[in-house]
Amino acid sequence: MKIRPDIAALVRDGHSDASIALRLGCGRGTANETRRALSSLDRLYAEEVPTGQVRDYRPERMPTSPAQQAANRATLLAALRTPAA
Repeated sequence: MKIRPDIAALVRDGHSDASIALRLGCGRGTANETRRALSSLDRLYAEEVPTGQVRDYRPERMPTSPAQQAANRATLLAALRTPAA
């Protein structure tokens, strides 16, 4: 489907299908098809590989490796074993 840039601009600005149809004199179905095509394209561009892994995804906290977990546990146990000052 060929995406009309004027409809795409209004979709990205947050206008409804009815508002786009009224402003541009096209059908609501045309606006809806453009909206669906844009959402498919946006999803496709966001994916790095077809497996669904999204590019540039950074969770709030990276998981700790088993080696780092063991080191953290040893540090905590050593701190707990020392007498308080």
